[in-house]
Amino acid sequence: MRLFFASAPDLKKVARNMQSSSSSSPIQLKDLTHPIVAGLISVIVNYGGTFILVFQAARVAGLSPELTASWVWSVSIGVGLTGIILSWRYREPIITAWSTPAAAFLVTALATTSYPEAIGAYIISAAAFVALGLSGYFEKVIRLIPPGIASGLLAGILLQFGIGAFGGASVDPVLVGLLIVTYVLLKRFTARYAVVGILLIGLVFLLVQDRVDLTGLQLKFAAPVFTMPEFSLNALLSVALPLFLITLTGQYMPGMLVLRNDGFKTSANPIVTVTGLGSLLMAPFGSHAFNVAAITAAIVTGREAHEDPSKRWIGGIAAGVFYVLVGIFGVTLAAVFMAFPATFITTLAGLALLGTIGGSLAGAMAVPASREAALITFLASAANITMLGIGGAFWGLVIGLFSYAVLNGRLPKRRTELAPSESAAE
Repeated sequence: MRLFFASAPDLKKVARNMQSSSSSSPIQLKDLTHPIVAGLISVIVNYGGTFILVFQAARVAGLSPELTASWVWSVSIGVGLTGIILSWRYREPIITAWSTPAAAFLVTALATTSYPEAIGAYIISAAAFVALGLSGYFEKVIRLIPPGIASGLLAGILLQFGIGAFGGASVDPVLVGLLIVTYVLLKRFTARYAVVGILLIGLVFLLVQDRVDLTGLQLKFAAPVFTMPEFSLNALLSVALPLFLITLTGQYMPGMLVLRNDGFKTSANPIVTVTGLGSLLMAPFGSHAFNVAAITAAIVTGREAHEDPSKRWIGGIAAGVFYVLVGIFGVTLAAVFMAFPATFITTLAGLALLGTIGGSLAGAMAVPASREAALITFLASAANITMLGIGGAFWGLVIGLFSYAVLNGRLPKRRTELAPSESAAE
């Protein structure tokens, strides 16, 4: 219970720390703008980029519009509330999200599994994450990963998004060119407003060109629908187990490394426990799994969100609030995010992540002893290898750690503290 509720001495300590930090560095209006915009961008990228997988999985499962809206409601509300709770409790930008690789897996898995059995599998997988978080073993695994390997993994995961920022120029050269030129000019003259600027200018450009189709949308509340779970050995082996492994390796591990790479020290254990508990509570309403975010989290954890790392937790709160708003209105607002052109989403995400990609590459190459292994990790992760139903983040990490062990003649030792490169502000 200590993971969720602080004791009286803990509360007093937190209050003193908050009072001390607020007196020395009070939050002003200008401190709110950038983290809030970063939180908004992360939400837009998430819904505009990957949420289509949820609708595809719902279509494969033959779900009614009511059950589909309930899925949107449960995953959005759950992601929003857990992100708000964790960011507020630890004063760090802990962004949570639904499991994207798990949603991709469900596009095929739900074709052969009944929906009540799938709900039962969601519950089993979520309960396993709660147990993992309470056990404390996940944090120990995270601390075994050398900083260079972690940076190489993150750079490899994000590389495709950086390439995507420019790749859309062959499809939509005017829009992409406008965003890139605007970003470079703003970085030159007012770097703090670069990401905010490309978001606003891009939206104005799309609206002027009438390229955001909002016709036919009706603003209405989503209603959660409870589904009685069914448990079977088939669903356990074919849905619950793959769902657990895919979410663990494809989301939790890179998500925690994103936090570590930007110097945030919150233990993985309460994060896994809280998100697992949230998934457990929301599973009967359709939520497949949510977890700490990786790619969209980097938009909020990096310098673009705020120069001062101690102010970036505001972005976590903002993202959570936006997720809750989307959940309240269900499919309606999700459809609004998905109405943006794909090139706008990919370019926006890539430009917002440039600073994180550059910092990760610098961190990967910083330590000579792990430089080659970090480079191998970067390339293997960027290759996005998929084997045995497990995605590229896991295999990139495995190949990187294997290379580190061979090249250094030993496996990495467990770190009791974060490396200086991890704990530095930037």
